[in-house]
Amino acid sequence: MSKTVELSTSAGTFRIELDDAKAPVSTENFLAYVRAGHYDNTVFHRVIKGFMVQGGGFEKGMKQKPTREPITNEANNGLKNIKYTLAMARTSAPHSASAQFFINAADNTFLNFKSESAQGWGYAVFGRVISGIDVVDKIEAVATGRKGMHDDVPLEDVMILKAVEIE
Repeated sequence: MSKTVELSTSAGTFRIELDDAKAPVSTENFLAYVRAGHYDNTVFHRVIKGFMVQGGGFEKGMKQKPTREPITNEANNGLKNIKYTLAMARTSAPHSASAQFFINAADNTFLNFKSESAQGWGYAVFGRVISGIDVVDKIEAVATGRKGMHDDVPLEDVMILKAVEIE
């Protein structure tokens, strides 16, 4: 792993190390969004205690941001959805990930790659939290509810203020 991104949030700052060797497409995609300022002033819009913390796609007020084209799912790269790893969020279509990502708040082995089928693709892990784990835990612990058509939304916005590539 050779790329590091720092996320400054309203809950504190944490750093993510990206695995550009095992997940080159996901890493470059994430970095392109970081470099473009896409994640700045977005919210963690889905938080499920004991499961995951998701962000990267919405501004305050649950206003969805435009994205680039989806990327190829790299879930068959050998990396596992274990606590504090970073993975690409997607729809039910295996190759639909774009800007949204999530941090696993538990060992979510059921999200791992099993086969190249609609049910087996899993979710591509491409990094891990290397510092500020307490901040991730703090975000995971926020109270959530329903906002519009969305469930598990923090009742008080948890903002990504700035995402910066460190190295």
